[in-house]
Amino acid sequence: MADESWVGRRFEVTVGPVAHGGHCVSRHEGRVVFVRHALPGERVVVEVTEDRHAKYCRADAVEVLQAHPERVERPCPYSGPGRCGGCDWQHVTPAHQRQLKADVVAEQFARLAGIEVDVAVEELPGGPLRWRSRARFAVDRSGRPGLHPHRSRAVLPLADCPITMEPAAEAVLTRTWAGTGAVDVAVDSEGAITTTRLDRRGQPQSTRVVPAGEHRAVEASGRAARRAWDRDWQVEGTGFWQVHPGAADALVGAVAGYAAMMNGESVLDLYAGVGLFGGSLASAVGPAGRVVCVEADAAACAAADANLADLPQAEVWQGDIDADGVIGLLAEVGAFDVVVLDPPRSGAGPGVSQALAAAGPRAVVYVACDPAALARDVAAFAAAGYRLAGLRAFDCFPMTHHVECVALLVPA
Repeated sequence: MADESWVGRRFEVTVGPVAHGGHCVSRHEGRVVFVRHALPGERVVVEVTEDRHAKYCRADAVEVLQAHPERVERPCPYSGPGRCGGCDWQHVTPAHQRQLKADVVAEQFARLAGIEVDVAVEELPGGPLRWRSRARFAVDRSGRPGLHPHRSRAVLPLADCPITMEPAAEAVLTRTWAGTGAVDVAVDSEGAITTTRLDRRGQPQSTRVVPAGEHRAVEASGRAARRAWDRDWQVEGTGFWQVHPGAADALVGAVAGYAAMMNGESVLDLYAGVGLFGGSLASAVGPAGRVVCVEADAAACAAADANLADLPQAEVWQGDIDADGVIGLLAEVGAFDVVVLDPPRSGAGPGVSQALAAAGPRAVVYVACDPAALARDVAAFAAAGYRLAGLRAFDCFPMTHHVECVALLVPA
């Protein structure tokens, strides 16, 4: 930290390159300044919002002196310096948002994996607003719902969230939620709206469902309906499913293209959730093939069992996915032609990556929501004898810095 805190201090900077996390990198008086609400090349006045480290601080661009040609007016009235922290790029054209994300993916691979990649972030249908089918809204002490400012636990009350589907936003933001810490909301493929109250420790209190076309909520703990890859899927309440309505089909298409499964082959689907990837590949391997889906969460496994019940070649296994678990799993179930994995944001890690490489599949298809974690794991696979043979990226989260990637790894 500087000798005297810079918090609240204002100064001019020329904005540097985009960085992972929804900000750009600038410098002032020998220190790095991570600037939000700016674009590379702009000249802006920043206000320091956080100063906890000797080498860098964080700031918001509060005045634009020289604007980037891709800067636009924010479509959300709650976005901007000191306001809602849910979006990072509301001030940028959608096409340039995708270019910024591509630049971040390339930078992460160059820095963390030593690999030069040229990737375009692909647009999904529907535009940059009203795509979010599932959200969590915070609730303040008076019961008003909203979202947090960037890196803050305060609650900014909202009347709307323009990236959230209107039925979901309306279900939460048009009422108060006394005695509640947060509210999860999801709209399924049939239009049913599920809301789950959470206490201030994040534990579920109650779940209510408004069926499609109805106006009366009912107490429920059942599953939400989803549609992807010409199959119907069941997901536990507001359990994990791709948030963007077009994401599941796009990602399954990329996985299927890279996996190139053939009749009679076997596929191991790790971090399988409700069985989306494994189940979608089952038709390609046919009745003579084998699909094993492995997931740690019991509710997701139960949903996967139901989703894959009509596929005799598919099995669902519950278990933790760490290095020892994967080694034991492979020893028990044998070799696989292809491994598909979709780990949490932290990635699979070097232990799991090396264990999978040691098993020798002809291909590993890696789905990642964090390019830094993906790049680190690609480096681990490379050290174990696998090379990056393909990479696609998708704009599954418009207006935010998040990007979804699908990578193909093959023996080197």
